[in-house]
Amino acid sequence: MTDFYDTAERRERVILVAVSLGEKQEGGEAAADISLDELKELAETAGAETVGRLIQNREGIHPGTYIGKGKLEELREMIQSLQADTVVCDDELSPAQIGNLQEELQCKVIDRTVMILDIFAAHAGTSEGKLQVELAQLKYRASRLTGLGKSLSRIGGGAAGSAGGIGTRGPGEKKLEMDRRLIRDRISMLNRQLKNVVSTRETMRKQRRNNAVKVVAIVGYTNAGKSTLLNALTAAEVLEEDMLFATLDPTTRSYEFESGQKILFTDTVGFINKLPHHLIQAFRSTLEEAKYADVILHVVDCSDEHYEIHMDVVYDTLKQLGVQDKPVLTVFNKIDLLPEGAGQVFRDAASEAAVRISAKKREGFDELLEKLEDIMNAGFVRIEKTFSYDEASKIQLIRKYGNLELEEYTEEGIFVRAAIPSEYVGQVM
Repeated sequence: MTDFYDTAERRERVILVAVSLGEKQEGGEAAADISLDELKELAETAGAETVGRLIQNREGIHPGTYIGKGKLEELREMIQSLQADTVVCDDELSPAQIGNLQEELQCKVIDRTVMILDIFAAHAGTSEGKLQVELAQLKYRASRLTGLGKSLSRIGGGAAGSAGGIGTRGPGEKKLEMDRRLIRDRISMLNRQLKNVVSTRETMRKQRRNNAVKVVAIVGYTNAGKSTLLNALTAAEVLEEDMLFATLDPTTRSYEFESGQKILFTDTVGFINKLPHHLIQAFRSTLEEAKYADVILHVVDCSDEHYEIHMDVVYDTLKQLGVQDKPVLTVFNKIDLLPEGAGQVFRDAASEAAVRISAKKREGFDELLEKLEDIMNAGFVRIEKTFSYDEASKIQLIRKYGNLELEEYTEEGIFVRAAIPSEYVGQVM
C-alpha cells in the first residue's frame, strides 16, 4: 500500500463506506447514497480525494467491524486496486470497530465525526473557536484511546496544516498520546476557559437586551449562503466559499432600516446531518445565539435537490438547542441557480413567512427586508408625539423598550417618532 505521508503535494485518497439499514432507515439505500454524496463534499473540504465508495445493505451495523465479512473483503480489494490511504465510515465508530477495521484492512480508518472535527479545526479562526474544537476533539478521542491501538501512529501528528492527513489537525499526536488523567486535566482547563468566554457572550447579550436592540439569527444548512447574505446586507466581509463550513466563527453586524430602526444580524455555524454530539456540546454557547435571538432567519439553498431534508436537519438541531416559539422567516436562497420555470414553484409555495432571493445577485432583498421589519414590529405601535420637557422620562422608557426613530428638540418640547410595544402605550401616551 502506498504511504501517503511520502509527499505533502499528494492528496489523501479516501474510500467512503456506509451501511443502509433498509426499511429501518428513512429513505433506505437512497438516503445512504445522499449521505455519502455529502461525505464526499466533506472529504473535499478536508483536502482529500474520493476514489471509491461502498454501501452495504444490512439489518444492523456490525458491532465489531461496521460492515460484514463479505464487504470487508470487497473493501480490502478496493483499497489495493485504488491505492487508497484512508477509509471513511459514514457513522460514528466505536473504538473496537476502528481497531478491528484497521487490523483487517491495514489502512487508516476514520469516521464522519473525525472528518467534521478536522474541518472545524482547520477553519477555526478565533481563540474561542479553537478552544471549542480542541474540547470537542479531546472529548471524542479520550474515550477511544484504549481502542485506538496502532491507529495513533497511523493518524500522525502535528499542528493544523501539517501533512498528516485528515484527523490530525487540532490537538495533534502529543496530546492524543497523553494518558487519560492528563487529557481530563486538559479538558477541565478548556472548560474553565470556555466558561469565561460564555460569560462574556452572556454579558454582550444582556447589553443588547438593555439597549433594546433586536437580534436576528441567521441559521441554515452548511453552504446555504448565510455568509453571502450577511455580507450583502451589512458589508460584513465574511469569507464566502462554495464549500462546507467555509465560515465557522460567528459574526454580528448592525443594520438600519429606512425607518431608522436598528437591528443586529448574527450568523451561526452551519448545520449538517449527523452533526457530532461533542461538537454541539462544545459549540453550544455559539449555536445558542439563535436561542436568544428575537427572530430566526432560516436560509435554504433551494437549488439543492435535497433542500427539504436539509430543512428538517435545521429544525431538528434547533429543537436540540431548545430554540422554540421564535418567529421564523424562511429565505429560499440561490433562485438564480434554479432551472427555468422552477422558480415559479417556490413563488406559488411561498407563505407569509417565506421569501425567495439570490443573495449573490441581491435579488428579492426589498421583500425580505419588508417582511423582516413587519415581523420585528409585530405587537408594536407607532407613535408621533411632542413631549413636554417635563415628560423626558417617558422618552427614556421608549429608548429602553421601543425603537426611537427620531428625536427633535423644539420650543414646544421634544418631538418623537417611535415604535413601542403595545403594553407600554398607556405609560407613554
